[in-house]
Amino acid sequence: MNTSTAKSPNKSSNKSSNKSSKKFAKQSGRTGWIVGVGVLAVVVVAIIIAVVARSGDDDTSDADVAGLEQNRPASVEGAGLPPFVDPAGDAAVGLVAPTAQGASFDGTPIEIAAGEPTLLVFLAHWCPFCQDEVRALTEWEAGGGVPDGVRILGVATGTASDRPNYPPSAWLEREQFPFPVIADSETQQIAGAFGLTSYPYFVMLDETGSVVARSSGQLSIDQIEVLFAQVL
Repeated sequence: MNTSTAKSPNKSSNKSSNKSSKKFAKQSGRTGWIVGVGVLAVVVVAIIIAVVARSGDDDTSDADVAGLEQNRPASVEGAGLPPFVDPAGDAAVGLVAPTAQGASFDGTPIEIAAGEPTLLVFLAHWCPFCQDEVRALTEWEAGGGVPDGVRILGVATGTASDRPNYPPSAWLEREQFPFPVIADSETQQIAGAFGLTSYPYFVMLDETGSVVARSSGQLSIDQIEVLFAQVL
């Protein structure tokens, strides 16, 4: 009597099932690894953004710790100049300009008064034309172009912490601006007294403190030399 051994009908099925399970586990592991890497990348980017933002805050904090202030109290004596409107018929020319007392970012007292020919340069940190003007004046001074017997005095005004290129103290230090700078008050007291209407803004005073010329908008060095020629 032939006796045959019957094969289990589930054996082949179990092998196939095990193979599928291993394949699924392998795919799931690969997918999990990819997802994990993606999450890690997102976390790393978030950390970098936070560090950069914190660094920007630290820069401003460092300026505050160092005693630098972007606005300083100012006082003005004398009648203010009329707002600058028409360079061809400027009503301020010939008038005695007001005197002003203020301070630099670090609190060093600075005065605008008669005594020597002075070019006032009013600058706003967020103004691209002011940024170009600062670079031009810095290069001009470095090349020995500024004539003897004249004074160039910057006035940082229109300062706003929510506008680009803030704070102005860091901007001017970065550009190595070589001239003294008054930090105007929050109400732009000095700018208003000298008739500022736009940026950059220039007021040329002679040694008596009288207005020789005013101008707004970016000036070339040749144009600035023409202003100096009127007082030398």
